[in-house]
Amino acid sequence: MADKTVLYEKKDHIARITLNRPDADNIINRQLAREMEDVCAAINQDDDIFVVVITGAGNKTFCSGSEVKSNVAASVAGIDKPVVAAVNGDALGYGMEIALSCDIRLASDRARFGLPQVASGVIPSDGGTQRLPRLIGKGKALELILTAETISAGEAFDIGLVSRVVPAKDLAAEVDKIVQGIATKAPISLRYVKEAVNKGMDLTLEQGLRLEADLYLLLHTTNDRTEGIKAFREKRTPEFKGE
Repeated sequence: MADKTVLYEKKDHIARITLNRPDADNIINRQLAREMEDVCAAINQDDDIFVVVITGAGNKTFCSGSEVKSNVAASVAGIDKPVVAAVNGDALGYGMEIALSCDIRLASDRARFGLPQVASGVIPSDGGTQRLPRLIGKGKALELILTAETISAGEAFDIGLVSRVVPAKDLAAEVDKIVQGIATKAPISLRYVKEAVNKGMDLTLEQGLRLEADLYLLLHTTNDRTEGIKAFREKRTPEFKGE
């Protein structure tokens, strides 16, 4: 049986996904694409998971492309929990599209980013032409895609592609700090925040505000909302269960 190209573990409401082809720069092949689709589907069925981390094996590459046409980024974008990308190295082509499909991106200071597909006569095909301009604006997105330019982690931070850049040795600890904090929050609230923001991007302000209000009202029917109120009154840390 072939070695796992995707490593997956779950602990303390945190799911951790590692793209595991370090000798091949974590490039997507058919096996990795299938395993990622299965893992993402399993996460959506597991209410005990509150937040997800995705990274690459090794210390030089997050993911530097794909050998096959795949929809890995679409699978990641379909996860209904918050997803944090720990970009430990180069995120190029499909690798950058995977990072774009995550909700929060932290990068090692060694990381580089780029969508070089036009240099090979094709275009980004797993969401790059759509997610990048929504994140950093049309003009800069077009510049990066049309020039096939590769940029540093520092430049990625400057244009809003990543939210933090940290020394490579500190990346895992910095990501852990964030996801452990998220994992203490009410999981239904986390999912609704993600839904409100993502869907709201394609709605008018009035429609988005209505969606936000509807989701807020739904939260009042949950046990977690009751637990949050009780914990506040009793001056203790709430114990959310996703109910």
